[in-house]
Amino acid sequence: HRMGYLQSGQAKVMVVDTFHLFPETMEFLREIEGHYGFEAEVFCAEGVPVGDKAAFDKKYGADLWKEDIEQYDKVCKVEPFQRGLKTLKTDCMINGRTRWQGFERAWIDQFENAPIGGGLAKCNPIAYWTLEDTFDYIAKYQVPHHPLHAKGYPSIGDAKDTIPIPEDGSTRFVNFKFEGDPKPWLDYASERKGRFVGLANKDGSTKTECGIHVAGAERTFDRDLWEEGAVKNIATKEEALEIINGDKEAIIAVYAPWCQFCQGMEEEFAKYAQEAGVPVYKFRGDEEREFVSEFLNTASFPTVNKVKGNGEVVKYDSEVRTVAAFKEFETSS
Repeated sequence: HRMGYLQSGQAKVMVVDTFHLFPETMEFLREIEGHYGFEAEVFCAEGVPVGDKAAFDKKYGADLWKEDIEQYDKVCKVEPFQRGLKTLKTDCMINGRTRWQGFERAWIDQFENAPIGGGLAKCNPIAYWTLEDTFDYIAKYQVPHHPLHAKGYPSIGDAKDTIPIPEDGSTRFVNFKFEGDPKPWLDYASERKGRFVGLANKDGSTKTECGIHVAGAERTFDRDLWEEGAVKNIATKEEALEIINGDKEAIIAVYAPWCQFCQGMEEEFAKYAQEAGVPVYKFRGDEEREFVSEFLNTASFPTVNKVKGNGEVVKYDSEVRTVAAFKEFETSS
């Protein structure tokens, strides 16, 4: 800000609107846009106009987060995040992660180089700060801060799963100073205790991240999956229907390149394709959601199907995504 990069556009502010944020969050964004003289670039779920919650509900369902929290994270957070990075031609992302926030982030450095071969560099300027350091800085320089700090929230995410800490809201940051006992906020790893409340990962573990900052989340924002090798690309719906309705067996992986689980199976699925006894295909499903839902059993990514050569399409229902598992699915289904 002081160097003029926000005003000149050399540095851009990217915001992901999940359509489940607190109303105060987008109001606060407008406030700091005016204060610092910039206009944020807002991204949201694919195919939905910015700010149109009704359109989101119609396309994805108002209860998507209740039905499949991982799919919600992909649709509302990870994909818009990666699309934003690509749209803005991002070389380096500056963010507010700190080691103090917990063991998941305890390793981060102030600067993380881009991976060899392409990817995103990350700058974490306050990586070594405690939360107390952050509020001391806010108070000293009268930095605008989120209005929900005054209502007991140390960290603010989606309204549906964020609560005050303590829950009675007795700790607050008002007019640049603490009211009540600040210790529940300032102890190590306490800042984000009120986030992801009541949510769990598929394996039953407590949810602590939304997918944006996990390892590899930025890995494929600028490339496709299975660009080389034995996995063949299905480019159109018409081509997909020819395979589905044909008389030959095949395996089709419905995927989205931004999906961390698709990224996670990329290597094993590529190896399987080299050894498979039938043609192996990929079809990008996030751009044809209605089609893959109707014809390829797809509610989330990745979804692997076997086309049986008689018009029947059988879904692979296991979370195990290894060469051996895919081979067994091919021969037994």
